Amino acid sequence: MMSVVERFLRLASVVALALGVLSILLKPAEAQNAPVAGLEPLTIVTASGRHAFQVEVMRTPDQRARGLMHRQFMPADRGMLFDFARTEPVAMWMQNTYISLDMLFIRADGTVARIAERAEPLSTRTIPSGEPVLSVLEVNAGIAEKLGIKPGDKVEHPLFKR
Repeated sequence: MMSVVERFLRLASVVALALGVLSILLKPAEAQNAPVAGLEPLTIVTASGRHAFQVEVMRTPDQRARGLMHRQFMPADRGMLFDFARTEPVAMWMQNTYISLDMLFIRADGTVARIAERAEPLSTRTIPSGEPVLSVLEVNAGIAEKLGIKPGDKVEHPLFKR
């Protein structure tokens, strides 16, 4: 027969375990979709002005392959910059990506070559760069239209100063 203290300690350990499991399962969506890399400042210069963003930069093949997959949310002033390390034709897709995105295909000098607006979430259709580019910037769908971003606009980030 267990003493009152033993029963209390057993119950307390069960409750602590249950609370630990619940805290993991009930994390806010933003915490579950935490960035995979540190944030870096980036500016897009358009006819309407300078627009500041904080971006995650994907530099390795594994990072580029993962991208924004499985994320449910991205703040309006954030984005993801894909560094391909050399200028070449690239193609993107939206497999396992739940957020609709605008994709800016960027030349080595930082000018926007092409914009693919409102890419369809979860699609496996490839979205080509249309010409050799060094990088792709993904931002929330509608940002390109809202800010008036056009081909020829300039993206400022250390990546384009090599």
